[in-house]
Amino acid sequence: MAIQNQRVSEIISRLKKEYPGAKTALRHADPLQLLIATVLSAQCTDERVNMVTERLFKKYRSVKDYAGADLKEFEGEIRSTGFYKNKARNIIGACKRIVEEFKGRVPDTMEALTSLPGVGRKTANLILSSGYGIVVGIVVDTHVRRLSQRLGLTKNDDPEKIEEDLMKLVHEKDWEVFSHLLIWHGRRICQAKKPLCPECIVHHLCPSYRKFYPKA
Repeated sequence: MAIQNQRVSEIISRLKKEYPGAKTALRHADPLQLLIATVLSAQCTDERVNMVTERLFKKYRSVKDYAGADLKEFEGEIRSTGFYKNKARNIIGACKRIVEEFKGRVPDTMEALTSLPGVGRKTANLILSSGYGIVVGIVVDTHVRRLSQRLGLTKNDDPEKIEEDLMKLVHEKDWEVFSHLLIWHGRRICQAKKPLCPECIVHHLCPSYRKFYPKA
């Protein structure tokens, strides 16, 4: 475990130098906007979400605005993000609950956030860390899952089990930035279909390097 922790520390150190400004790419001004953007980001690119929320945030200014939104109209406004029916229902439902049970304020605990429609640990972790500066876990999205498996940091497929594995290997002070580093690296280098291993600054620390480039 000690050797593994040391390897993870070096990976993080190198990625920090490569991506010094790593943070969520979802544009937001407060926890409410981050909640909306994160729900919309499921199975959708951050670029597309930012295009949609640029218009959305001008129209809906408060949690009450979302709670009182017309479902069909709202579906049309977020249609391009995909799975728009579920997303619209979850966003409006979550905002209604925030108004009714949390006095109109997006809650700042894992338990309360995950009680909202459409909010799982990944979304809650992001809202807590990037919205409130409260870090209680590690965001595990598709990039983090893929890279964690390729780097040999987990053998699990379930996001919550992956998070448990990572929290044992990554120092708590790096929990927030770790996911952002992997996400940025996953988009630019360690891509799903064909990772660019020869251009990777941590390929010498990655057990998957020879699998993708056996003759390198």
